[in-house]
This record gives sequence, structure tokens and C-alpha cells, in this order.
Amino acid sequence: MPPRWLGACFTLELVALAVWIGVVVVIVTAVIPAVFNSFGMEPGGRFLTRVFDGYNRTTVVAIAVLVICSAARVWKDGAYSAAGRSGMRLETSLLLIMIAVAVVIMAVLGPHALVLQEHAFLAKEEAEKKQAYDAFFRTHMMVRSLYLANLGLGIALIGVKVRRWMYRS
Repeated sequence: MPPRWLGACFTLELVALAVWIGVVVVIVTAVIPAVFNSFGMEPGGRFLTRVFDGYNRTTVVAIAVLVICSAARVWKDGAYSAAGRSGMRLETSLLLIMIAVAVVIMAVLGPHALVLQEHAFLAKEEAEKKQAYDAFFRTHMMVRSLYLANLGLGIALIGVKVRRWMYRS
């Protein structure tokens, strides 16, 4: 039977992952359609910028919980067995990829998309506005794809963690 602290770490990791991936599902399936159907393009875009700022802060907290709990499990409990070490490598790889994707979104593409969005909102002439929106939507498509990639990686990571835990107990 695993020690209680190990169960607490595992539970915290699953909660952090559930929040990380669950919030993006709610935003994409419920919040975005409701915002654009209620406010229109410019006010909706500005509102969703704030929503994703909050989501990104939540993601940073989830990353901290995942890194701290994973490190504690490895440091305190070791790698379990040869099969456990292999699972730990997969778990660590998935988490590091998710973190790298989140950093690219939050530190590079997100701020760039925000500048492009603001330029599109401020453009006066129709040709300039069209060009600005085209540039914004190209970057926005990359950001959206990365959020969805992290969603898939997060689901995979939950599966890996649950499988490791089942074979551990």
C-alpha cells in the first residue's frame, strides 16, 4: 500500500491536470460561443483576452503543482521498478512538452496575437483592417492549435498517470 503523501501527490496532480485541460474545454465549448453571440467581434475579443489571461495564470499554478508533486514522488519514492522508470520517462516527457507549449503560448504567440488584434481593432481603412485581421487570425490559428494540442497531451498524461498508479498499488 502506497504511503498517504504519495496518494495526496497523485490526487493533486490529477486535479491540476483536470483544471488545466478542463478549463480550456469549457472556454472553447461554452464561453467563446456565448461571448461572440452576445458581444460581437471587438468587445468579445477584448473580453476573451482577459478570459485567457486568467486561464494562463491558472495554467501556471497547475504547472507548479505538477512539477512539485512529480518531483516529490521521484525524490521520496524513487522510480518504483523498471516498468515504473519507463512510465516516469513518458510522464515527464509529456509534462515537459505541455509546459513548453504553454510557455510558447504565454510568452511568444499570445502577446504577439494581442498586438495584432489591437492593430486590427484600431485600423480605420477597410484594406488595412482586412490585412490586420488576416495577420491576427493566422497567429490566432497557431495559438488555438497549441491550446488543443495541450488538451490532447493532458488527456494522454492523465492516462499515463492513472496507469502508473494502478500498477503501483
